[in-house]
Amino acid sequence: MTAPILLHIGGRQRRDGWTILDAEARPEVDIVGSCTNLRMFADGSVQQIYASHVVEHLDFARELAQALREFGRVLAPGGVLMIAVPDLRELCRIYLSPGLSAQQRWGVMELIYGTGIGPFDFHKTGFDFETLSSILGQFGFADIRQVERFNLFHDTSTARVSLPGFENVQYSLNVTAVRRP
Repeated sequence: MTAPILLHIGGRQRRDGWTILDAEARPEVDIVGSCTNLRMFADGSVQQIYASHVVEHLDFARELAQALREFGRVLAPGGVLMIAVPDLRELCRIYLSPGLSAQQRWGVMELIYGTGIGPFDFHKTGFDFETLSSILGQFGFADIRQVERFNLFHDTSTARVSLPGFENVQYSLNVTAVRRP
């Protein structure tokens, strides 16, 4: 009997039992590829998918739908998707604060849009809980819940921002969802 597959998409930190898939080759990456095409995994072969600050890099019209279809295809019935994205509602609230300087607003914009430093550091889609849970439901996920943390990896899902009027605010929207049987 083979161990269940635990898939960490976009991972940068090794952890026993987890397979890391990323678009860029790095020493910790097990499989170089795109989350929009998980052909290397059989239907229903994955028990958990963890994707922290990945899907906002996908365009809404095509790539996001492809990725969510693939997540649903490879997850076993009852398998868990853990997904973290920048919380667009929270970041807009911070951005609109009259107490921020122009430089501080630029910093918030980087969290919303990405830095553009590398070829994959552009955000093409924004989410709040309502929009993310709606699209997950459309692609066959249920029991969709917002959680404060996943307690799996030290990554952007736990990142916080401190600006005037916003001290130590978590800007990551962390959501769990279950693949319907």
